[in-house]
Order: sequence, then structure tokens, then C-alpha cells
Amino acid sequence: MTNRTLWIVLGVLSVITGIFALANPLAATLTAEQLAGWGFLILGILELFAAFRQPDRGGRIWIILVGIAFVLLGVMLLAKPLAGIISLTLMVAMLFMATGIFKVVMSFSLRGTGAFWLLLISGAISVLLAVMIFGNFPAAAATILGILLAVELISSGISMIALASVSSD
Repeated sequence: MTNRTLWIVLGVLSVITGIFALANPLAATLTAEQLAGWGFLILGILELFAAFRQPDRGGRIWIILVGIAFVLLGVMLLAKPLAGIISLTLMVAMLFMATGIFKVVMSFSLRGTGAFWLLLISGAISVLLAVMIFGNFPAAAATILGILLAVELISSGISMIALASVSSD
């Protein structure tokens, strides 16, 4: 199988998975929450392992504390998925709001360039998404993570297919 074929297969699978996630955003939301839980748990364990391999004693305590925090976060997300969904949805909304405001403010430093309107519109969309999530909270928690996962899967799949079109083999 060539790289080009592999990119196409991965891209098509990603798009199909994204479509399934859009068809059932609640299941996709639960999946995203559980993936985050396992990711934090594994990352925390790896941090703790790395801490004890750290030759410098001074930095070791901070690595251990971060590792413990990640393990606890992962365990909490896995043990209480509904609370995890609500927490992650709040974090997503706050992230959208913060990045949106940052992009809007930054766009004004780019007045007169082609990037001004693109950055301004992107920032406004991020702020609007945050307002929509906050305005429909906690009901939005049931689906928003799944919808975002679906959009990411579809976008990534399209990107992989596009990469296959420029592949040299």
C-alpha cells in the first residue's frame, strides 16, 4: 500500500467516523470524555514514572505534583463521566471565549492587512460559540463535545485526503 493510498483510507475512515459522531453526538460526547480521562490517567502515570528518573531533585517535586494531578483528573473523568462532561464543556466554552477575545483584540493590530477581517471574524465566531454554550448550559454539555469531535474528525479526514492528492508516490 502506498502512502497516498494510506492517506486516502485514513481520510475516508476519519470522515465516516465524524459522520457517525454527528449522527449520535451524545455517544460521541461520552467517547470524547472517556478518551480525555484515559489520556490524563496515562499521561499522569508517565509523568510519575519520568519524575523518578529525573536526576535533579529540585524539579522532581513539581513533576510528581503534576503527575498526581493528571492521575486524579483522569480517575475523576473515568469514575464520573457526567460530571466530566459538564466540566469539559465549561472548559471548552471558556477556551472559546478566551481565544475569541484574544483574536478580536489581536485583529485590530493588523488593520489594513488581509489578516484583519479573517482574524476578526474567527474571533467573533469563537466568542459566539462560547456565548451559545454558556447560554444553553448545561443542556449543551450533552452534545457539544461530540459535535466538536465530529467536526474535528471530518476536518482531519478531508485534510488527509487533500494530502494524498499532493503525495508524490
